Amino acid sequence: MPAVDVIDETFLAVPPGSVAKAFADPGSWRRFWPDLRLEVYADRGDEGLRWTVRGALVGTMEVWLEPVLDGTVLHYFLRADPPPGAVLRPTRLQREKTRRQLAAKAVALDLKTVLEAGRRPGVPPAN
Repeated sequence: MPAVDVIDETFLAVPPGSVAKAFADPGSWRRFWPDLRLEVYADRGDEGLRWTVRGALVGTMEVWLEPVLDGTVLHYFLRADPPPGAVLRPTRLQREKTRRQLAAKAVALDLKTVLEAGRRPGVPPAN
């Protein structure tokens, strides 16, 4: 089992394609995860991306975009370990897990704010 195993889900009231566009630009990856080097190993279009992860952590990461009702559930998975040779004490490892969990939710909520901007509550999203 990886030392850092983060799972997050957030509903965005926008179509999956709109969320996919937010992740399509590699420049956004550096903004979302500045200490990770990502390489796509599965581009699933409107269903999301899968990456290998290097840098501060080594492993895999995925955003899966699931169409639900009139929007998208953004599923986020990070499964990684410290780089080879790095030894983290249990308290530091727990802080790292918590930091990654909070960062995942921050990315999702920032996207929600930007992509849902101007949509009135109860009104279906524009395609």
